[in-house]
Amino acid sequence: MEEFDVIIVGGGMVGASLALALSGSGMGIALVDAQSLEPALLTPDSPWQPRVSALTEATVNLFNHLDVWQTMVEQRVCPYSHMTVWDAEGTGEIAFDAQSVSRSAIGHIVENDVIRQALLAKLAESGVYLYENQTEIGYELQDSGGTLRLADGQEISAPLLVAADGAESQLRKEAGIPSNQKDYQHHAIVTTVETELPHGSDARQVFLDTGPLAFLPLPDKGGKHYCSIVWSLIPDQADRIQSLSDKAFGEALGKVFEHRAGGIIQSDERLRFPLRQRHARQYYRHGIVVVGDAAHTIHPLAGQGVNLGLMDVAVLAEELLRAYDRGDLLHGDHTLSRYQRRRKGHNMAMMAAMKGFQDLFGADDIAVRWLRNTGLNIAQQLPPVKQLFIKLAMGSFGDLPELVRS
Repeated sequence: MEEFDVIIVGGGMVGASLALALSGSGMGIALVDAQSLEPALLTPDSPWQPRVSALTEATVNLFNHLDVWQTMVEQRVCPYSHMTVWDAEGTGEIAFDAQSVSRSAIGHIVENDVIRQALLAKLAESGVYLYENQTEIGYELQDSGGTLRLADGQEISAPLLVAADGAESQLRKEAGIPSNQKDYQHHAIVTTVETELPHGSDARQVFLDTGPLAFLPLPDKGGKHYCSIVWSLIPDQADRIQSLSDKAFGEALGKVFEHRAGGIIQSDERLRFPLRQRHARQYYRHGIVVVGDAAHTIHPLAGQGVNLGLMDVAVLAEELLRAYDRGDLLHGDHTLSRYQRRRKGHNMAMMAAMKGFQDLFGADDIAVRWLRNTGLNIAQQLPPVKQLFIKLAMGSFGDLPELVRS
């Protein structure tokens, strides 16, 4: 039996970030994942990975503190200094510029595999104990934390277990932490496309009557221009789009995007994901605490999902490190309740905002369409309002933990 202070279940972006944030503190930390934890860094010439994240300034600050950001930059990241949003069902349009808030970039588009591999490379140098390829885990939970029986026969235990194992978290279910779920009635089609025109460091999103479509900028390669797309569609339309040939898909994509990227020269394999909102009713129970997608998932239309999860990491790490320095119980209610109080309200507000945007731009009522188009055009003429939106998009607001400050 190996005993630790904290066991983190799930070695994705969120779990790996938390393990790094706690490493070097003197705590005994273990990270358990169903996949390999051996780093395999990408190169600038590696094929595009289909899933990307729009990282906020706050998240980049976190990665700088964890000493992994430069590794990502050396692989490939794409800063964007502009954002453009418009309504396909009208004339409403609003544009944002990083210079208006004295920044060089609003955010960065980074492939999820680039993020994870940089984290794993740093973890390999840390004192964190890594348990990889653990596809089957048995849990014996106690009043505080519990014991994990791993697929290779090992047993490890800790008074604090962290569920970072995704939206369908087994550990959250084992702990009896209930969650609310709601189907967005949308499926996301995700792929990488080569475009005729350069993106101009502009993250663009158009709201269609079937759902939002985002073109997210990627670095140029060999003089060619690329974007990652996230196209949210109602299921029957997703069926139709997914069944198109590559040529027909490119033509349909270019048309609904109003040819703002020029022609779609080619596209990679299309992936499809159902979109659901989930939220844990409580963030901890009996020495089990949830973070990231295990705690909440939201619609990707504002690109905030992984940023919310990484803000969970920064806050939880801050609370655990404070407790450890004071000699308090890491799994104590007074420690974990502070984490819950600092994150639950913020996450609920963001979920409500995303639901409001979805309802507003999904409405067919002519009065609602007039209102949203008028609102976009009025906001375009109000610099203070636009600056507020940019700061929200950059994650630079609210109760910021030390790890995400500049």
